Amino acid sequence: MEDTTAIAAPIEDAVEAFDSEPARSSVDGVEIITLGCRLNAYESEVMRGHAAAAGLGDAIIINTCAVTAEAVRQARQAIRKARRSNPSARIVVTGCAAQIEPQNFAAMPEVDHVIGNGEKVAAQTWTALATGDSPRVAVNDIMSVRETAGHLETGFGSRARAFVQIQNGCDHRCTFCIIPYGRGPSRSVPAGAVVSEIRSLVAAGHAEVVLTGVDLTSWGSDLPATPRLGSLVRRILRLVPELKRLRISSIDSIEADAELIEAIASEPRLMPHLHLSLQAGDDMILKRMKRRHLRDDAIRFCDEVRRLRPDIAITADLIAGFPTETETMFANTLDLVERCGLAGIHAFPFSPRTGTPAARMPQVDRAMVKARAERLRAAGQCATERHLGSQIGRELSVLIEKPGLGRAEDFTEVRLADTHPVGHIVQVRAGGHDGRRLWAKGGS
Repeated sequence: MEDTTAIAAPIEDAVEAFDSEPARSSVDGVEIITLGCRLNAYESEVMRGHAAAAGLGDAIIINTCAVTAEAVRQARQAIRKARRSNPSARIVVTGCAAQIEPQNFAAMPEVDHVIGNGEKVAAQTWTALATGDSPRVAVNDIMSVRETAGHLETGFGSRARAFVQIQNGCDHRCTFCIIPYGRGPSRSVPAGAVVSEIRSLVAAGHAEVVLTGVDLTSWGSDLPATPRLGSLVRRILRLVPELKRLRISSIDSIEADAELIEAIASEPRLMPHLHLSLQAGDDMILKRMKRRHLRDDAIRFCDEVRRLRPDIAITADLIAGFPTETETMFANTLDLVERCGLAGIHAFPFSPRTGTPAARMPQVDRAMVKARAERLRAAGQCATERHLGSQIGRELSVLIEKPGLGRAEDFTEVRLADTHPVGHIVQVRAGGHDGRRLWAKGGS
């Protein structure tokens, strides 16, 4: 599942791939419907393997998202649709929404089993389901999970790019986010296991590996000697010299350590793209969100990494219409797009999530929220076009993802006139753009 869209949230990577359209796949009598983030897509692959090994058949697994109330509504809609389409299949509901609201999903007549986030990645869960020994609701306290499960060492992705989940959970409590209660505390995959997995992925032919997690920059905080993300990045690049491209996904800029910044500046195989969880450009709103940075911190960070790596593209998540936001406060967020020199943004209207402090704050009128989100998206489109225009005439190194389409090192999408094998890296010259992606000719 590729991540070209996102929804603003403090959980840096868990929501980066949120999409309103569920991903569907069916193998050996088991259909998996995945809603939400890249981690859900990742874990759906784990469940697929466990279900197949257990011999589970004639079942539909719905892997839910809980990042917004809309995401939960979509989960319920998907469940009802699945039952109408497959009246005899066993319907198993799991994911963040199931973890947070197990009894609500268990009360749905369409649902046969509700499985928690901790349980869904355990092989014995699927063996019990296959043999009929599973309780109807198997959801334990996610906050009690302290160890990183073995499934986190498994990569998945396309033939061109593979994802390695190196971290799960979050210890932060941003006022608008419910995800920590679905994912549990922060926990990390040891560096040795990460390196071993990346070696195997490179040997299998992947040209690029993406490090992913719920709160990526917290990696290592629970490991002996508390290593930081930068040390892991340097270790991967040193110990896997055959890896052509390493990419890090969404990060919290205030938690970026000095070694990570040095790697961005000096390691050409670390791709020049950062997606930041900024969320707002006004200090008061940031404080009410319980973010860990202020406006000037974001600007200073972007200026510094751009000074160190001039070819870097920086994108970000931003929210419009957070509770108590005035027009002046919103103007500060609009202005941040230009002040940070962003190459694009993921802009979203604030949506109150039951159970979060932000849902109890004074709300902005919904029509105003929607209007501000549109203005923010327009600013993001201008930023994208500005970035695309700056690339015209440049030589680009493009990883082919599918026939005629690939990604430059800074993650800009590139449409190619010529066809090249998927997974190959080709050199092209950008000739123009359509407002969304570059187009280029040639390739060698």
